[in-house]
Amino acid sequence: MANSYRASPADGVAWVTGASSGIGRATALELARRGYAVAATARRREELEALAREAPGPGRIVAFPADVTRKDEVAEAFAAIERDLGPVALAFLNAGTFYPMKGAGFDADLVMRTFEVNVGGAVNGLAVLIPAMTGRGRGQIALNASVAGYGGLPTSAAYGATKAALINMAEALKFTCDDVGITLQVVNPGFVGTPLTDRNEFPMPFLIPAEDAARRICDGFAKGGFEITFPRRLSWILKAINHLPYGLYFPLVARATGVGRGR
Repeated sequence: MANSYRASPADGVAWVTGASSGIGRATALELARRGYAVAATARRREELEALAREAPGPGRIVAFPADVTRKDEVAEAFAAIERDLGPVALAFLNAGTFYPMKGAGFDADLVMRTFEVNVGGAVNGLAVLIPAMTGRGRGQIALNASVAGYGGLPTSAAYGATKAALINMAEALKFTCDDVGITLQVVNPGFVGTPLTDRNEFPMPFLIPAEDAARRICDGFAKGGFEITFPRRLSWILKAINHLPYGLYFPLVARATGVGRGR
């Protein structure tokens, strides 16, 4: 039976990683607007402090800088959050990076860096959150993956693989998280206007602003359900495409993106 817990500002703090830009920044602001005390984590303190100054009422945003790829820094930031603000009731593990990568430009170092940030950052967050929330008997955690995790897309050899890993990890952990009172969710956005998607060199259908994405994500936190995905039309299309035989999948994706011959 699925866990029914939904966090609220009265329960404790909302923690957002990757909060200095893009979806993370917009979501931190939206959570503050909905009344949360938000702990914002990213590497750059000055950007977090600028974010904190923009926080709308009735909530607030407090900077807790850390490099999510460093397990010790994440643990220290989490301890500081719980000491200074209170228990983390809702966590959005959002930190991520993206390097467009085609086969001819395959770069092992960039692949490993993408995994360190996108997967390693989430793992380091889960490592402190799950024991703490288990001890309290409740909590809500969301991993920011992507519709790019549904199947291989051109230029997303590294990024898509990390998002597929996050989706799989969330699915695997949900079974036991339900048993200890933790609501685990996966967020699979489509194309959102951020500094990362600005690197794309192909058409991005149904592109939405980060502020719109943040509202949809926060609505998803409140509603519950395992997957938060949007825009629905794009999500359904990609899910359907990924059920096609490869003989149809590759030429269809190549035609849609204008990348490769898809044979």
